[in-house]
Amino acid sequence: MADKKIAGDIKGYLYYLRDIGIEELPVKKAGGSGQGSGVVNPDTKTFGVGEDMSLESVREELGDCKRCRLHKGRTNIVFGVGNPNASIVFVGEAPGEDEDLQGEPFVGKAGQLLTKIINAMGLKREDVYICNVVKCRPPKNRNPEPDEIATCRPFLEKQLDAIRPKIIVALGTHAAQTLLNTTEKITALRGQFYWYRDSIQVMPTFHPSYLLRNESKKGEVWEDMQMALKALGLKIPEKKGKT
Repeated sequence: MADKKIAGDIKGYLYYLRDIGIEELPVKKAGGSGQGSGVVNPDTKTFGVGEDMSLESVREELGDCKRCRLHKGRTNIVFGVGNPNASIVFVGEAPGEDEDLQGEPFVGKAGQLLTKIINAMGLKREDVYICNVVKCRPPKNRNPEPDEIATCRPFLEKQLDAIRPKIIVALGTHAAQTLLNTTEKITALRGQFYWYRDSIQVMPTFHPSYLLRNESKKGEVWEDMQMALKALGLKIPEKKGKT
């Protein structure tokens, strides 16, 4: 009973830390050599050190996930794809029908447009990493609910801990709000950098599916991608034709 009470007290304290905006704590590494960064996550059994993470271990922990209602209608878990050592990660909100069927993020029409954007930056899909906030398709492609995002968020955070990119491109309102802990809309957020955990720059921009309906906004996204390229120290390619 004493052990359960202690565990409950620790979990409550971690919730308190997360609520006041503290997402990491210094923790001593195994063997007593130096310190690592422990992620404040009261929703899992462990208080993990980011330095020991890998995408494989995160995927293994996710397993055949049934932590929220979204698993009931999915065909495949859509974990993520790309370079595990990428300098830039693109984060969307949720898989759609094509992604659910293929088990890979951004492969439908919006994904094809994202690929063109990545290519216009002088990069390939295999150079970057692509994932979503939630890993299962919401019914009828609706927006993910707050409780679904909260359930899946720890796995997104662990993916980012494993990759440690220099830049995160947040595609759309839900990705930006999740990463930045804000209620601001993407129209107010895009066009400038923010910080994720004080160490990774986040560039919010419009989701490719929004661009399919609003082609006039493509120029603004290209401006955002130029800023990302500059922050990475990469040359900005000349834009050829329409994206």
